[in-house]
Amino acid sequence: MPPTPSALKFYTEEGNWDIVGNNTPVFFVRDPLKFSDFIHTQKRDPQTNLRSNQAAWDFWSLSPESLHQVTVLFSDRGLPRNYRQLNGYGSHTYSFVNAANERFWVKFHFKTLQGHSFYTDEEAWGVIGQNRESAQHDLFENIKEGNYPRWKFCVQVMPEKDADHYKVNPFDLTKVWSHKDYPLIEVGILELNRNPENYFAEVEQAAFAPAHVVPGIGHSPDKMLQARILSYTDAQRYRLGVNYQSLPVNAPKCPMRGYHRDGSMRFDGNSGGAVNYEPNSFGGPKECPAFQEPPLAISGDAARYNHREGNDDYTQAGDLFRLFDAGQRARLFANLGRSLSPVPKEIQLRQICHFFRADPAYGAGVAQALGIDLADFQPK
Repeated sequence: MPPTPSALKFYTEEGNWDIVGNNTPVFFVRDPLKFSDFIHTQKRDPQTNLRSNQAAWDFWSLSPESLHQVTVLFSDRGLPRNYRQLNGYGSHTYSFVNAANERFWVKFHFKTLQGHSFYTDEEAWGVIGQNRESAQHDLFENIKEGNYPRWKFCVQVMPEKDADHYKVNPFDLTKVWSHKDYPLIEVGILELNRNPENYFAEVEQAAFAPAHVVPGIGHSPDKMLQARILSYTDAQRYRLGVNYQSLPVNAPKCPMRGYHRDGSMRFDGNSGGAVNYEPNSFGGPKECPAFQEPPLAISGDAARYNHREGNDDYTQAGDLFRLFDAGQRARLFANLGRSLSPVPKEIQLRQICHFFRADPAYGAGVAQALGIDLADFQPK
């Protein structure tokens, strides 16, 4: 039940804007240094070449900041029935800068208008046994028949001055902003109304990176986002080549005055003999102050994100659990029990401590699903 990546490319009049996120509003880690460690736990064991529940739960139980995302992942929200009936999120905190050069922090939401629907684990086993590409088939056929899926595009907007005193770190990827504090503001409707004519050219070669923004939209001190700004463009250059942004699916639809030069598969005039550096004395590229963002008004430093002390990793996971009705809780307990059952007892108990800290009923339910007698178990 992995999170489903969602990526959008807007071909604007001022260049391309990419939103690269997930179908969940949070993630497992907030420290970019831990991202590769997390991915190692999701890949195959180097000896058995099998996926390892032990590795996943060992990492999660030692990383309490993952609890919010784990709760989403193993709940009904973690196994959408198809691509049309899931939400999308930018997940990270970005910024809006208005005409007065004032900054606001922002989060992006795409709410499905098809209604959220999910599979139970038992249902999913039957579906995958019949058709491993059921979600792709569903999306293609619905668009083909004119049943165009739509999402309501909304934003949450936080004044810059609120960041220093909000109840959670607004740049923490494991946290959400309360909708009561910052309500969703509807921006428009996203509609998928055309299937690709050639899947490789239009999808496989499409490249997305959160570094790609347009005037008025910027980044934030979110350390995971800062890492992705660099790593995604680097990955695309490795995957598709240094000139991947010249491919039709990735090229802006408006005139762009960049000065990237050379590299394999350069298939245009390569800018002739024009100057390709800045500053220069020959009428070449020149920095435009109009696009410079205002200085940050918040406190903070460039140190690594402290992902233990001083962070509350339990309240939001508990708040989410308390939203679930009895049936949703029962399925959550069963899903977690199946996943944790092959894991060593020491790791089971360590993880159950986190569930208890989020909500006593959460811990008790998972313990019962694992057949653990609470009379002999005292969370520490």
